Amino acid sequence: MSAMSKVLEPAGVLRAALAAFEPALLSGDDCVVVAEALARTEKACAVAGARAALRAGDVGAHRRRGFSSPGDWLARTSGITSGAARGVLDTAGELERCPATKAAAVAGDLSLDQAGIIARTEGSCPGSEAELVALAGRTGLRGLRDEATRRRVGTIPPEELHLRQHRARSLRHWRDDLGMVRLAGALPPEVGVGLVNRLDAEADRIRRAARAAGSEEPFEAHAADALVRLASGNGKGRANRADVVVVVDLNAYRRGHTHDGEVSHVMGGGPLPVSVVRELAEDAFVKAVVHDGVKIDTVAHLGRHIPAELRTALELGQLPGLDGVRCDEPGCDRRYGLQWDHTDPVANGGPTSYGNLTGKCTPHHWEKTERDREAGLLGPAAKRRGPPATASRPPPPAAA
Repeated sequence: MSAMSKVLEPAGVLRAALAAFEPALLSGDDCVVVAEALARTEKACAVAGARAALRAGDVGAHRRRGFSSPGDWLARTSGITSGAARGVLDTAGELERCPATKAAAVAGDLSLDQAGIIARTEGSCPGSEAELVALAGRTGLRGLRDEATRRRVGTIPPEELHLRQHRARSLRHWRDDLGMVRLAGALPPEVGVGLVNRLDAEADRIRRAARAAGSEEPFEAHAADALVRLASGNGKGRANRADVVVVVDLNAYRRGHTHDGEVSHVMGGGPLPVSVVRELAEDAFVKAVVHDGVKIDTVAHLGRHIPAELRTALELGQLPGLDGVRCDEPGCDRRYGLQWDHTDPVANGGPTSYGNLTGKCTPHHWEKTERDREAGLLGPAAKRRGPPATASRPPPPAAA
């Protein structure tokens, strides 16, 4: 029997058996066994077919079928798009450079999608293959993709990664056959994570109300309603949690740049350059966990916004008297019209935390701002700012 016959004859027998298969004749437990066996067989068949297609394309056999490119031929043969067909051929080629992935894939232990993810990651992060093959056996496609993405982006300097992400941002919309407006897009993580967190929270709120009313619509329908609410300004988003959490290396944040081993990141979104962290810190909806690489240093808002609970603690004044806040400049005991001053300015990396905020009257606050500017603690942007606005009680989040 030739090598081709060893594949074609069993394939024909299997197709005939599948055509005659009737699940109703089996018990539920038997159907579980059959489904699992066929799933593994399907993966093995897909990998074998991809490898055969790659070989056919390499020698130009697709031209004898009337196709100018192997991708177009495979797309027609497999009933998939040309883009998907090119992806199949690319994965088949990458398998030849990843022996562990290839062995698992031809045995039916990996799907083509899983194999492609592992092979691409091995190309970017040599030495990842064995661990990712093992991970694929314990988790689903999404878990494998997330870990592979984490490894790949970890090899790119944060500044370069953010530049690539910024350039790759996109949004497009079109009408489908039903006349529905469809959307597809890509956002950098510091924007996208906050958006989807708010969207999911709003969708979950709508879903709970709908379920209580007896609705059985899918979550996707409620997510569409949530997007409309948020876009119209009527949504609440996440009421009790930060939309975006940024984990920052304290040393890198204070310096304004990173060294090896110092990485700041958006939870659920990947690495961020320090320059972007500083920009995010100006926004009230951003929380940060500041650490020194060994322990968490503080949990605080890095922007100028002062949360209600922190403001309450500050307005109590100093222990042990807790007799209200006063201007902390020597010889000045003004109590009213005070502003909150960051001892270590926000522009220099100072957090909005209890230990870094003091009350100052407007004249002393402006004098402190001038001293910080002369000391180079405020950066170029601070030179364009005017004096802090006088506050009414309770004090607003003005800061040096």
